[in-house]
This record gives sequence, structure tokens and C-alpha cells, in this order.
Amino acid sequence: MRYFLSLAYRGTRYAGWQRQSNALSVQEVLEKALSVLLRQSIEVVGCGRTDAGVHARYYVAHFDAEGDLPETFLQNINGILPNDIAVYTVKAMPANAHARYDATERHYHYHIALRKDPFVLETAWLYPRAAHIDIGVLQAVADLLPQYEAFLPFCKTDGGNDHYRCAIRLARWQYLSSEEQLVFHIAANRFLRGMVRLIVGTCLGVGNGTLSLEAVQQALEEQIPLTKALSAPAQGLALTDVRYPYPIL
Repeated sequence: MRYFLSLAYRGTRYAGWQRQSNALSVQEVLEKALSVLLRQSIEVVGCGRTDAGVHARYYVAHFDAEGDLPETFLQNINGILPNDIAVYTVKAMPANAHARYDATERHYHYHIALRKDPFVLETAWLYPRAAHIDIGVLQAVADLLPQYEAFLPFCKTDGGNDHYRCAIRLARWQYLSSEEQLVFHIAANRFLRGMVRLIVGTCLGVGNGTLSLEAVQQALEEQIPLTKALSAPAQGLALTDVRYPYPIL
């Protein structure tokens, strides 16, 4: 039987979602917990990769297991998992349903703290200088993105991509006055490695005057790397939604 899970994790102490030979990953911890609970070897397929230190407020994965799950599955799996990983739902699905390949849209948020706040140190980037940046300038950079289909300027050089095409459906900056944070919202069918953090860094570069909007536009037109590109730190980034053409809850 194939099962879909929805879960969340704080990525601070993990080397990303994907299992690695030399570092702890979310996938490894989840697979071990499921294998212990179900008393069989379980492999988990995630909806996508997240880099080291990146969080997921909403993540989807699937696994195959023999037999029915216990009625107390959610309680039991959360009792085994560490406090920084939580499983919220589980649902039996058709055998051909796929958490990664069937996903049609993914949403990320990037949080920038404009003042020091001990309660968001691991989930936002402390960058007080951003308080002096015109959010309209940040949005002007974001407004360029849906106009293009390929995004080589916003991909790490060792990304290993076959192509750089993405369909960006949302790119919006928001100021949360009550929390003194800037939040970048972005949604697309797929993302390149390091893409969101490079976009955030580029927006800030234009806002700070170290990059021009024209240079960003030229890089997108010609599909060339940006000079002086900044990758925003991992802790501010979180996957917040994954959508499918069928119900998974």
C-alpha cells in the first residue's frame, strides 16, 4: 500500500531533506522511525529537496508498506520522531501516486527580521539594514520573475540541472509591521537549487544599490550569471505549501 504523509520540520540541525552518507538528514530520520514503527524496511520519497538549514512548515512525502497502518499511527510515529520533525496526516493513495513527480506547485516563504528577536533566530535572517530599503524596489525585482521562463542567474553553479525552466506564478514582498519582518512569497511548479535564496539576495542587492534592476533584467534576458550575487542565509527559508491535482488530505 502507498501512503502519503504531510509533515513539518525545523531544518536547523539537518543537512537538508535528502539522505546523505556523511551528515544527518530529515529523510534518514523519518525512514528510521517508520522502519522501527512498522517493523519493515521503509524508504521515503519526498516532494523535493531542501538545503541544509532550510525548514518546511508543510512537506509531503510518500512511502510503501505491507499491511494496514495501526490506528495509533500518528501518535506512535510522533512519539519516535525528534521534536523538530512532526507528522500531521497520513492517507492511503493509489499505487501510482507520487509525492515528487505529481506535485504541480510549491510555495516558499523567506523571512527577514528587521530587529533582534530571540524567538525567531532559527527561522528568520536578522538583517536590520533591510528596514531602510524601499519595499517597492524589492517588488520591482520580484515583478520581473513571472515574465521569464528560464532562471540560470538564480541557480547554484553546481546545481546539476538538465534545464533552467520554471513557471513562477507568484513573487511578492510583504511587510509584517507587528513582527517587524519582511517576507518574500514565491510559488512555482519547480525550483532550481538555491534559487529562492539567490532571488532574495538579488532583491536586496538592488535595494541596497549594489545591483541595478537593469543588470538583473539583462541577466534574465541573456541567461547569464549575475555578478555580486548574494545567497541569503538558509534559516530564513521555509517550504510552506505543496499542491497536487488530487486531494491528499
